[in-house]
Amino acid sequence: MKKKITKTKKPRKTPKNNLVISGSRGKAAKPIGVVTHFYGGIEVAIMKFKKPVKAGSVVRIKGATTDFEQKIKSMQYDHKDVSVAKKGQEVGVKVDDKVRQGDEIFKL
Repeated sequence: MKKKITKTKKPRKTPKNNLVISGSRGKAAKPIGVVTHFYGGIEVAIMKFKKPVKAGSVVRIKGATTDFEQKIKSMQYDHKDVSVAKKGQEVGVKVDDKVRQGDEIFKL
């Protein structure tokens, strides 16, 4: 008598970097920017955005040890306040908690 060989399905692995934000119907959110530098003394993060971002937007900053949400109260470019950060522009943003270089920024 021959044994019947059946293939077992392996469980799907989800990528670790994907972030599912509530209300997004289970879709993985794409980062809109990244932290390029952090000044701890004055708690200001330099952020580079992939899309235009307005002051007043609520963002989530996520990294290896970082995960919090905050409203962007103000942004500065070249020591001057700006209301919109353009695509590819690096701006300074006052943050509520410590962030690290490479942390990703998601729009809520």
